[in-house]
Amino acid sequence: MPQPQRHRTGRIGWLRAGVLGANDGIVSTASLVVGVAAAGTARPEILLAGIAGMVAGALSMAAGEYVSVSSQADTEQAELEIERAELAADGDSEEQELAAIYVKRGVEPAVALTVAQQLMAHDALAAHARDELGLSEQLAARPLQAALASAAMFAVGASLPIATVVFAPFPFIVAVVSGVSLICLAALGAVSAHVGGAPAWIGTARVTFWGAAAMAATAAVGALFGTSVR
Repeated sequence: MPQPQRHRTGRIGWLRAGVLGANDGIVSTASLVVGVAAAGTARPEILLAGIAGMVAGALSMAAGEYVSVSSQADTEQAELEIERAELAADGDSEEQELAAIYVKRGVEPAVALTVAQQLMAHDALAAHARDELGLSEQLAARPLQAALASAAMFAVGASLPIATVVFAPFPFIVAVVSGVSLICLAALGAVSAHVGGAPAWIGTARVTFWGAAAMAATAAVGALFGTSVR
């Protein structure tokens, strides 16, 4: 008996939302903290800004993911309804359409027609959803899963720079938060790339670069406007 193969496509939904949430949690909260600290603010105010950013960001990520993925799910359902109506109206034409898809993929016409007939006899809508529309159960949009994964991972990511503010020596908060956050971003990029089956250095490089750019920009803004206010 052949052993079942383990693929990563089933992880795409929650992995994308989780990585996006964790990455945004680290980058946005660390950038906020660094910007406020660079303005010469005291530690309690820096912590307050970080915690407020974490709460607002997690809720924003959850709402954004839920709305966007719900829109995707609505579109998928609308396409399935159209396909269901077409199957009810003219099943023979849909059978020929499905067979033509297999022919384009290299299957002989007679075999393609036999496969189309057998698949439609088993589950016509599933066959057309998969092979005509490109929809499958594994890759189906799941709004609640995406929202929860994104919000939870945002909070986890945001807690790292906040915890660093608590323990870092006050004169070096900007440097320590930036360094710890970049290390965490690099680790996140490597892990997410590994889980997704991509080379680890690619994930590490891209999240570290953009995280460093965001923190440098907010530090510059904080230093500039902090000096202006004082």
